[in-house]
Amino acid sequence: MDHSNNYTPPQVWSPDTETGGRFASINRPVAGATHDKALPVGKHSLQLYSLATPNGIKVTVLLEELLALGITGAEYDAWPINILEGDQFGSDFVAINPNSKIPALLDHSTSPPTRLFESGAILVYLAEKFAAFLPAAPSARAECLSWLFWQMGSAPYLGGGFGHFYAYAPEKWEYPINRFTMEVKRQLDVLDRNLADRRFLCGEDYTIADMAVWPWYGGLVLDTLYDAQEFLDVGSYRHLNRWAREIQARPAVQRGRRVNRIWGPEEEHLPERHSASDFER
Repeated sequence: MDHSNNYTPPQVWSPDTETGGRFASINRPVAGATHDKALPVGKHSLQLYSLATPNGIKVTVLLEELLALGITGAEYDAWPINILEGDQFGSDFVAINPNSKIPALLDHSTSPPTRLFESGAILVYLAEKFAAFLPAAPSARAECLSWLFWQMGSAPYLGGGFGHFYAYAPEKWEYPINRFTMEVKRQLDVLDRNLADRRFLCGEDYTIADMAVWPWYGGLVLDTLYDAQEFLDVGSYRHLNRWAREIQARPAVQRGRRVNRIWGPEEEHLPERHSASDFER
């Protein structure tokens, strides 16, 4: 890897150098399975294969919120996919998600089972399946989906851009850090302005849009992502902070963020989840 400022891209790129960084060992320029590996299947119709990253937390928060409403059909088994060990490249996981990213979900209540990948698609599917947290009125539904897809399109700048160069890259480079910080600050301002006169992203109702945005941007202002609170001056986004704290206080959110967690304080670990009683262990 050329660390100078004089890098000239070759005519045809090839992965012949070590890219460095925290996730270098699992990055590759091709898709498909690298090994045969069967996935476990529990007793519930919904089988989730995931990890407690921001994208994984979105889905477990929704499932716990559905259960909190008394929707028993939302009971689920959650199995950990350790992305640092390459579990996402196992044959059964790739059969669910050809993109080899968490989360992935199988719904065995249909025949054949319905496969789902991409966190936003999973949120919409579950919200429609159980008629909750996604407005039915056309205008309100459009507003909710707009914020959901805003998050899906914006998060790569936050995680893959800012998070990578600020927290994970092997060296600190001013240009990419400045470039992605500029965009993340703009996104924080978008949220803060919207929340200035709204309790939640779409108004007074809590929706899957909030569940999608909170693990990323709530985590950022609450200092659970990248240790960048001071650098980004997150305290200046007053309305965003108010919203983030309110959602953090929800019991279902507190449960959802623990599911498939295999790092951090041991008392927060819950690698697998098969029933509500698992949280009491």
